[in-house]
Amino acid sequence: MLYKARSNLFNRHFPKLVMVLVALISVGILSPVAASPSRQDAAAQVEPDAGTWQTWVLSSGDQFRLDAPPDDAATADEIAQLKEMAADLDEAALNQIAYWNAGPPSYRWNEIGTLAFADHALPLSPRNWALLNVAIYDATIAAWDSKYAYNRPRPSEVDPTLETVIPNPSNPSYPSEYAVTAAAASAVLAYVFPDDAQHYMDMAQEAVNSRLLAGVEYPSDVEAGMELGRQVAELVIERGMADGSDAQLEGELPTGDGIWSAGENPAGTPMAGTWKPWVLTSGDEFRPAPPPAYDSEQEAAEMAEVRDFARTPISNSLANFWQFGAAGPRIYWFWNDVLSRYILASPWSDNAPRAARAYALTSIASYDAYVACWDAKFFYMAMRPFQIDPEFKPLFGTPNHPSYPSGHSTVSNAIGGVVMYLFPENSADVEALVHEAGEARIWGGIHFRSDIIAGEALGGDVADAVIAHAMSDGAQ
Repeated sequence: MLYKARSNLFNRHFPKLVMVLVALISVGILSPVAASPSRQDAAAQVEPDAGTWQTWVLSSGDQFRLDAPPDDAATADEIAQLKEMAADLDEAALNQIAYWNAGPPSYRWNEIGTLAFADHALPLSPRNWALLNVAIYDATIAAWDSKYAYNRPRPSEVDPTLETVIPNPSNPSYPSEYAVTAAAASAVLAYVFPDDAQHYMDMAQEAVNSRLLAGVEYPSDVEAGMELGRQVAELVIERGMADGSDAQLEGELPTGDGIWSAGENPAGTPMAGTWKPWVLTSGDEFRPAPPPAYDSEQEAAEMAEVRDFARTPISNSLANFWQFGAAGPRIYWFWNDVLSRYILASPWSDNAPRAARAYALTSIASYDAYVACWDAKFFYMAMRPFQIDPEFKPLFGTPNHPSYPSGHSTVSNAIGGVVMYLFPENSADVEALVHEAGEARIWGGIHFRSDIIAGEALGGDVADAVIAHAMSDGAQ
């Protein structure tokens, strides 16, 4: 049963209430309207069976089950520490609590990760996004296994005189779900961006400190969660190091009539189609049928469609958005932002396992779609419109990789299909975005109709495969 806990902050001491509300409202967590019922009114816990859900790199949720939490005497000492911290809360501490409590634990780390991937413009972005979210998801499932194995009450449930800044989550305290997420996510990001490793470790420490300052977790919850998250991250990084993403092209790309010509510095990597997928058996599992021959009547007709398209300020604006605002690594940021908005507007905003699962499924769909798309691109080596007709001028520079199938169509259909499975009430909006992502490539003059059609079908096949996995992962 999904449950979204809320607390009536007006039961708190008035001066602290004002500081808390100002901090939470300033970052958009609360609106200045009335608060909701407290957790004491809750009838259910959050996903008590999530520890049994299927994992990706762990053999099962109990692979790293933690030792029992500290005894009553140690618990009393820890509560005393929390009371000392609560006595020294200031505006900076409240802002820190509000920032990290803005959504489920996976929310902020997806925001941090996808922005980093976009800023670095890495061809490995879809792969890294999947590694990040697999680590978060498996760490969350492992945490839930230990949570419900021990059922440790939250600190203020043991000692009601301890004031909490935010509502107690409706799940056991040990280990900290924010700590396992922070440790797993920061370790993966440190692996991807070793020069920034300390920055991510510092952010992880800030995230877990916010839970102690809020009074909703014990120091031992955080310590155990950090260690558990690191253990999961080690397995994810080990898997990443063996996924073939370091493969180098041997020899030269083929050349000849009708074959796409790279010139210098092809975008992405010609070897991406050989990388190890998460759900597909291989990159060529759903390889589409060949594109139209470059000298065929169909290709001539498709070239005419691209050439004759009557550009307008609106079509140019949308084409430019999908090329520059949501191009390359940023397409993963764009779809991640769409998913985050749906999560935050749903009961999953207080449901760490469901949110982590949603991020994992969509990022895996994007990565497998990328692998499948690049397999087809460099298998067929189809020419771009400006190569078929040298007189034709696209709206902007054409991406330096083969035309068939469209990467935007493939990836958007894969992610969009999974998002529609997770949030069927938003299907119409998502479907419209997916369609626009494909059409915008024709409006910009960089793809043929057959590229879009093949990308839609390929992305749909990937989405179906990921959804089939999701329907048997135990979370139904």
